[in-house]
Amino acid sequence: MTDVPAEDPQETLLRLRASIDNIDAALVYLLAERFRATQQVGRLKARHAMPPSDPSREEQQVARLRALAEAAHLDPEFAEKWFNFVVAEVIRHHEAFRTE
Repeated sequence: MTDVPAEDPQETLLRLRASIDNIDAALVYLLAERFRATQQVGRLKARHAMPPSDPSREEQQVARLRALAEAAHLDPEFAEKWFNFVVAEVIRHHEAFRTE
């Protein structure tokens, strides 16, 4: 068996950071796609005088995302905080559509 030389720590760091950068880019594009969809929902709600927030839907989504986070070995508290942050922005957009 031949010895495989250890990878240089600086090269490992650069490789890992490149992977992180790619993931961050994918997340930005996914968030943009999500907001395009929620803006359509906001316009629909505004046209039909529906409330900008749907607490029962949000509660279902929190439970769903917490379960997904657990399955993915991600902290469910973090997943819920992220979701609440995103929903607050979505509701802000939906409220803005009501005044257009």
